[in-house]
Amino acid sequence: MSAKENAAVGQLFELLESRYALRVLWALKDGHPQTFRLLQDSVGSITPNTLNTRVKELRTAGLMTHGDAGYTVTPLGNDLLKRLGELQGFAAKWQASLAKKK
Repeated sequence: MSAKENAAVGQLFELLESRYALRVLWALKDGHPQTFRLLQDSVGSITPNTLNTRVKELRTAGLMTHGDAGYTVTPLGNDLLKRLGELQGFAAKWQASLAKKK
């Protein structure tokens, strides 16, 4: 991987490592627009201030947008979510392996 590619991955990780950033995107993965309040409920235990900050960051990054019906992911955000799509299957395997260890 080139230095430029490493820098891009580092910047993406920095954005997604922000508290609740992935949860905000994940809450929008079904493609249905959500109002601020519904998005807050979908993410769970996130303060309005933190949600507002994450929304601004994710909009600036071009991963989500706001329209008349509410917040949605952009095509770029949808691409990221598709790439993370295998996360659900992995999480189930991971949980099962943890349960076996107990």
